[in-house]
Amino acid sequence: MDVLDLARTQFAVTGSLHFLFVVLTLGLAPLVAIMHTRHTVTGRQDHERATRFWGQIYVINYALGIFTGLVMEFQFGLSWSGLSEYAGDVFGAPLAIETLGAFFLESTFLGLWIFGWRRLPAWLHLACIWLVTLTAYASAFWIMVANSFLQNPAGAVERGGHLVLTDFGALLTNPTLTMALPHVIGAGLWAGGFTVMGASAYQLFRRTSEREFFTSSLRTGVLVAFVGSLITVGVGYAQFGVVATFQPDKFSQPMVGPALGIMIGIGQTLQLFIMFVLMPVLYWLPRWRWAQPILMVITPLPFAAATAGWLVREHGRQPWLINGRLTVADAMSPGLTSGMVTVSFVGFVGVLGLLAFADYFLIARTVRRGPAAATLGVDAPTGPTERAHALSL
Repeated sequence: MDVLDLARTQFAVTGSLHFLFVVLTLGLAPLVAIMHTRHTVTGRQDHERATRFWGQIYVINYALGIFTGLVMEFQFGLSWSGLSEYAGDVFGAPLAIETLGAFFLESTFLGLWIFGWRRLPAWLHLACIWLVTLTAYASAFWIMVANSFLQNPAGAVERGGHLVLTDFGALLTNPTLTMALPHVIGAGLWAGGFTVMGASAYQLFRRTSEREFFTSSLRTGVLVAFVGSLITVGVGYAQFGVVATFQPDKFSQPMVGPALGIMIGIGQTLQLFIMFVLMPVLYWLPRWRWAQPILMVITPLPFAAATAGWLVREHGRQPWLINGRLTVADAMSPGLTSGMVTVSFVGFVGVLGLLAFADYFLIARTVRRGPAAATLGVDAPTGPTERAHALSL
């Protein structure tokens, strides 16, 4: 490959790996918040155990996903300084808001939630996880604002050789944003639902002693996956009109067709499978041991569809980085050589690959050990004296 193709491939691989963490975070956050709400309202211990178990999986994925996002930021400076020079005043604004606002708030509230078990008042502890969920979705919103600007540079004009933001409202109401954001949110719910469903099926197949726990989780996973599939597929088809308006040549790109076929094929098949196979037998499904390996095998498919969808969205505007304004070649940093990009490529992919392996290894180990071994919140003070001491620190 020449240096341009190497830099593009590097960003595609690292972006795809990072996106796997993102969709699971977006899917698990509201699930954990709902479980915690049920525990706070009812006081039932089974809801607390579910919150702690699935919450621990969420925390693992979130913590390791942070580092994969940092690699994406590094690449903007290393390989694509032309983008910052030409459109940094516009493209950088939503990224800065996402980092300084949504992400910092999300990590702060998550820290309070992790260490606030039986240290914070119940209503305040519950509010923390809902704020984590809201700020996670706010992060997704601002990232999609920046990405949608690349698809359709709305609200900006060129002055003095670079883009200047003239209409912030147009940036926030970009047609390529208003349809894409719910599509991503639906994909997250889909991936989160399938993860819960597949993990529960694994435990039920092992004839776990926690059968009641994972029976409830399996049904919850199927329901969430059903909702996510409706949003993802419905909004996905609705985007075709927007694409035809702003990127009429998108589907003629050589790599877009296969990726689009994979995304639609997986998405439509899974939606029909959930709607007409799993939902009608939802009550009996946890009892059918022969069906549980099938549920385990199909668990990765929403992640594959999400990756294919990301490739369709990004590759479809080639050769433009900012559609109609800045080409990929002009956005590349000057002075780069194939050797330099190769070294960074190997380093970034190696680090992200290890993080992805660690993420799935830790999640798999947590699932295998079951809710009895969940450590989230177990060291929290339980007695009145201990709680008073903790609040005084």
